[in-house]
Amino acid sequence: MKISRIAAIASVLFGLVQAAAAQETPKAITIATEGAYAPWNFTTADGKLDGFEVDLANDLCGRMKIECKIVAQDWDGMIPALTVGKFDVIMASMFITEKRLKIIDFTQPYAVDPSGFAVAKDSELGKVGISNERFKLENEASAQAAIDKLKPLLKGKIIGVQAATANLEFVKKYFSDVAEIREYKTTEQHDLDLAAGRIDALFAQQTALAATLGKPEFSDYTLAGPGFVGGLFGLGSGAGIRKEDIKLKDMLDGAIDAAIADGTIKTLSLKWLKSDVTPVK
Repeated sequence: MKISRIAAIASVLFGLVQAAAAQETPKAITIATEGAYAPWNFTTADGKLDGFEVDLANDLCGRMKIECKIVAQDWDGMIPALTVGKFDVIMASMFITEKRLKIIDFTQPYAVDPSGFAVAKDSELGKVGISNERFKLENEASAQAAIDKLKPLLKGKIIGVQAATANLEFVKKYFSDVAEIREYKTTEQHDLDLAAGRIDALFAQQTALAATLGKPEFSDYTLAGPGFVGGLFGLGSGAGIRKEDIKLKDMLDGAIDAAIADGTIKTLSLKWLKSDVTPVK
């Protein structure tokens, strides 16, 4: 009986210590990125992490005046590794979705980038070409109308998409009745299959697809159709953190606010993504 009481008291004290720690200003943090989603984040030939989110992470850490270490983490283990304390923050073009918010918390979005298709130029969808239209999935009627126009153009095709992503959820929900959906652990893998002709289309963020199509081996491919945001894609890309790290969230939100206000996010996104993905306040 006494042992159980001691255990209960110890548990309460541990919880109080954890809660207090969550309110303290961290002196150093570890940020994880995938290192395989160019130009958002990637690994250079000499093994260094680089890209839009690596530059942004370093900028945010400078604003917060804390020491940061940036590490690579496989996409499919990203959230579990965060929750067990392997690192403190995720910056890996991770969409802020209701499903993920049940497990972890996020900062405000630091980028909003539509997702869309890349296909061969001589395909039915490729001949339609890229559209500047952006459809919010919350506006169900207009978004569904746009999707219905795409379906016959993708009928019988194989669509490549990264596993465990909102992009996968989207193509499964709206195109699995007309096309085969093929999942890949990384975007680099589905890029290789597109170049080899083993799949007919890719679905991913348009800036990432544009970077892929800029390579010589993809000269016969193009972005095609409109872009999609909201709904399954959530609020945009944000930094993932543990729910209890309240002080860290406040610090990151403040740093992101400052980076939006002074144009840093615009500058970095134009540098790396060739497009301004700054969230609209």
